[in-house]
Amino acid sequence: MRRLIIAITGASGVIYGVRALQLLRDVKDVETHAIVSPSALRTAADELDMSADEIRSLGDKLYNYRDIGAAISSGSFRTAGMLVAPCSVKTLSGIANCYNDELIVRAADVCLKERRRVVLLLRETPLHAGHIALMDQATRNGAIIMPPVPAFYSKPKTIDDMVNQTVGRALDLFDINLPLVKRWKEDESGQQSS
Repeated sequence: MRRLIIAITGASGVIYGVRALQLLRDVKDVETHAIVSPSALRTAADELDMSADEIRSLGDKLYNYRDIGAAISSGSFRTAGMLVAPCSVKTLSGIANCYNDELIVRAADVCLKERRRVVLLLRETPLHAGHIALMDQATRNGAIIMPPVPAFYSKPKTIDDMVNQTVGRALDLFDINLPLVKRWKEDESGQQSS
């Protein structure tokens, strides 16, 4: 059983983390460990038709945002890594600067020190030099910055199509292959097209 940490922060785009947890429920060999910040729940109230309890119930295991003594705050707790979706600039700053004042940043820092994959779906635009410097530092620390930019080659017809494609591609980075991902130059059956 692979363990994957999914963190949802208060940036716009809470649906990315929610969808990751929803999709991973059907992946039998992945156990999700969720952290949902209070700001994420505040943003979700504006963006989603889901209650805070519904969002909190999506992970196999839920951790308190403030519990820096949780199991996932230790390198001895083995995980495949961590997806922060969406990732606010505040969380990016904490990860880039190793400022472990809450569990999301602490868990990401632990994953990075253990050389585990950390993927940040940074949700901010436009960017100023400070944002770019933070992305650079987080990347130097070992994180992967993956802004949720839609892939139009997949010919999305709905917002859900775009969200699913982005989340699927983020999960690809953890070697979790979801059949809903449309791949470049592949047809519906997964065969290479000309």
